[in-house]
Amino acid sequence: MTDLFNPTPEHRALRELVRSFAEREVDPQAEASDHAERFNIALFRRLGELGLLGITVEERFGGSGLDAVAAVIAHEEISAADPGLGLAFLAHSMLFANNLQVNGSDAQRAKYLPSASAGDKVCGMCMSEPSAGTDVLGMQTSAVRRGDVYVLNGAKMWITNGAVSDSELGDVFLVYARMEGQGRNQLSMFIVEKGFRGFSLGQKIKGKLGMRASMTAELVFEDCEVPVENLVGEEGTATLHMMRNLEIERLTLAAMSLGIARRSLEVMNRYANERSSFGKPLREFGQIQRYIAQSYAEFMAGRTYTYYTAATMSLETPGQRLDTDGVKLFTSTMGKDIADRAIQVLGGYGYVSEYGVERLWRDAKLLEIGGGTLEAHQKNMCRELGRTERIL
Repeated sequence: MTDLFNPTPEHRALRELVRSFAEREVDPQAEASDHAERFNIALFRRLGELGLLGITVEERFGGSGLDAVAAVIAHEEISAADPGLGLAFLAHSMLFANNLQVNGSDAQRAKYLPSASAGDKVCGMCMSEPSAGTDVLGMQTSAVRRGDVYVLNGAKMWITNGAVSDSELGDVFLVYARMEGQGRNQLSMFIVEKGFRGFSLGQKIKGKLGMRASMTAELVFEDCEVPVENLVGEEGTATLHMMRNLEIERLTLAAMSLGIARRSLEVMNRYANERSSFGKPLREFGQIQRYIAQSYAEFMAGRTYTYYTAATMSLETPGQRLDTDGVKLFTSTMGKDIADRAIQVLGGYGYVSEYGVERLWRDAKLLEIGGGTLEAHQKNMCRELGRTERIL
């Protein structure tokens, strides 16, 4: 019988590699990075050394050339140790590198993907705006062609990897904007580099509930000049790019929830074995049994759904909208709920940082909002299901 979670020897070896790295190097720094609201750029670059930052990028462009299952494995394992680093990894590897791999030209891939895959550059994607989040097609950032450049004006908000420190921008971004005269459903996408005239760091978002080891920032475009060769695809066609990349984004965000859930489950299970109350082990009390058993069942349900969806996904061709929304809808709340139960099982110890579950709970909440809210997933899924009479 094929192992759904490690379908090939290569996938199993990848999991062992990333889990060992996460336990040895990621986990020990997670609490300190969260407390300091600091992006550990040195550790991020280690992901490049391991071939993870370009995990789905073709080998000829410096990547590892792996599939959606591999991407899920990597995001699950890293997020079991530090979801903040996992989010920075996702924004770089999925929102930028995979997006450009699928939608860019060979010249653009050759120019940007080798350095992105190696970790020499910190990259991201700019879609949300101060007044356009879930209603992404309501974005106001504009682009107009003037000779051999496009001029961008507007602001992007909540951008992961937008900053690498309090005063320093990330390196390269894919930016969605609307050309003058284009309709609501027509967007264009541009490659924008740090150092382009008119491109600057706005406010760095501080005081977040969770994901504090991942830098979030506002990016500002004031008559920002972008070379014409940095247009990805044709003018007005980037809505398709966006929809295609949202599928792998939501799948890997679901994988992050799996990592959070698994780590939380392990902590509460271990604690229930070690701690005694009223003269017997904590795990012998019915309410504790309910927390642990229910969490395991939900975790395995979400994990199976996620890996099934990954196994049937094509990175090149969209078509998994229903189930990529579905896995994120289910696992994001599942991960938060299991982290919450872990806090409850640990009591006072769960409420402080010693066991890490309070950090996991805080990080988990973002996954019900970012990359699509729960409500957006419900709307999308109902629309998709309304187009068919048969579910299977």
